[in-house]
Amino acid sequence: MSRERVAIAPDAPTPEELGEILERARHRGFTRFVVSENTPIEVGPEEELLLRNEDHLARPGPTPARIPLVVVGTPESLDDAVRRAPDGGILAVEWTGDRVIPLENAIARVGDRYELWVFAKGPREVPGALGALEHGAHRVIVTVRSPDEVDVLESLLEGPLPSGLDWALVPVVSSRAAGLGDRVIVDTTSILDPEEGLLVGSAAGFLFHVASEAVGSKFSRPRAFRVNAGAAHSYVLMADGTTRYLSELEPGDAVLATRPRGTTRLVRVGRVKIERRPMVVVTAEDGEFRRTVFLQEAETVRLSAEDARVPTTELATGVRVHGVRMPPARHLGREVAETIVER
Repeated sequence: MSRERVAIAPDAPTPEELGEILERARHRGFTRFVVSENTPIEVGPEEELLLRNEDHLARPGPTPARIPLVVVGTPESLDDAVRRAPDGGILAVEWTGDRVIPLENAIARVGDRYELWVFAKGPREVPGALGALEHGAHRVIVTVRSPDEVDVLESLLEGPLPSGLDWALVPVVSSRAAGLGDRVIVDTTSILDPEEGLLVGSAAGFLFHVASEAVGSKFSRPRAFRVNAGAAHSYVLMADGTTRYLSELEPGDAVLATRPRGTTRLVRVGRVKIERRPMVVVTAEDGEFRRTVFLQEAETVRLSAEDARVPTTELATGVRVHGVRMPPARHLGREVAETIVER
């Protein structure tokens, strides 16, 4: 659900408030805008502007375009709009009643014949429009009434995921009992593969790859949506590249699911469980640094090692495990330039 598929239609009573919305939107990386025909605005070379008329959207400029706009409130009006949509063109739809099921019906009938654009009355409607039947509308034009609503919209969309992660294989030098501790289970709203997991560690400078529970044990079923992530104080890498303490995660938060040296994707937190359990502290050697992570001692809690995923009950000295080196200096989870020592 990226912002490239979203156009902002600012709705402000004064030019000053309109300008504030546009300024915030541009600062947040939005580049597509829709305004009424009598409210033209200046756009940059990398931005797109559409003018709304009664029954169409107009694209001004050297390559003008006219996009049909229809209002849909009944099954009959939807059928008529889909039937009249131009092959190879664009159809823009504004709903007057139900919006989710009609959109699903329209998407199921679009195929590759034309692009389907839809209007949203506010930021909260955007995720449903972008994700309907998994694919969603090609474009969502959302009414935004204040700069704060731009921030809400940004929080609901997926930004660029962290790239160029600095993966490393580091040898375990010890794994020892660490008494009872509050450990955090992260249940996501996605099904994770056995190779996927979260990046977790005691210090922001190095995060270990803790694998999902997509593989169970002799005495427990797989929980493919789950990562038994570590102790409450641990950092976890979020989907926007920031870090957060595991104890701070809440339902709806976007965390980064990764495969060692492989793909990354955004997954949402569905539930967090914090319980007191026996813990182990795993220490690995990363050059001159000692890196640690506190994990529950259990057969289903696994670190991603060189050739397999090793339970914390079986970790031995010399096993090489995957992790990611990170800039250690952080303020509220965001990277900053300062001198810091992490132990």
